[in-house]
Amino acid sequence: MHNFSYFCTEKVNTRIIQLDEVGSTNEWLRENAARFVDDCVVAVADFQTAGRGCGTNSWESERGKNLLLSILVKPKAVTADGQFALSMAGSVAMKAVLDGYSNGIELKWPNDVYWKDRKLSGTLIECSLSGRVIKSCIFGIGLNVNQRVFTSDAPNPVSLCQILGREVSRENLLNELVESLIRHFELVEHNPSGIAKQYAQSLYRREGYHWFKDRDGAFEAQIVEVEPSGRLRLAVRNGQMRTYAFKEVEFII
Repeated sequence: MHNFSYFCTEKVNTRIIQLDEVGSTNEWLRENAARFVDDCVVAVADFQTAGRGCGTNSWESERGKNLLLSILVKPKAVTADGQFALSMAGSVAMKAVLDGYSNGIELKWPNDVYWKDRKLSGTLIECSLSGRVIKSCIFGIGLNVNQRVFTSDAPNPVSLCQILGREVSRENLLNELVESLIRHFELVEHNPSGIAKQYAQSLYRREGYHWFKDRDGAFEAQIVEVEPSGRLRLAVRNGQMRTYAFKEVEFII
């Protein structure tokens, strides 16, 4: 079942499509986006049969309890090497909303939202190119809202309901997220350095030394920076500098 609604900001008309069940909202948007002429299109599902995160990661979500959505945007004049700027903008937009619900919200490199040492949300960004310019971008979000029990082998999930001790209106949260996402995606075109600064200031474990693991094993290091390309630069305790792309290093939590 598909229900349609509209969400308007000062500059952007957005169609919100509410779905009962899909494989994944990212996949649904890829297959159906050409049907719509709106500036932005958002697909929201009560349940995903094939929800996923980066790589081969899956996403557990109880039916009707969380927010599973993807937003399609068509940035103007954002080059292919600016893809991570869009990823940062989406993460910062989510934090801006979630800060209104709880303290302790941070952004775990490259694009997870954490509360303390627990994962509140994961994202998946997929861009299509036209030459050297990003033609469109689908930003997928799985946000744990009202789920009280997690049964998968995911090591550290948490929901807003668990944090707050009460359920949260998914409809209100959705509208807040869509407005924030649109606003922050626009900033990529006008103030990309501001987005990067907010992202850096919001990083999980941004201060001090912490444990990481790469293909050679565990080591202790501190975050130096996240490069514009999205690569993570670390300083090991012995003074060595290391730089990693996605999936080449992980936090030990």
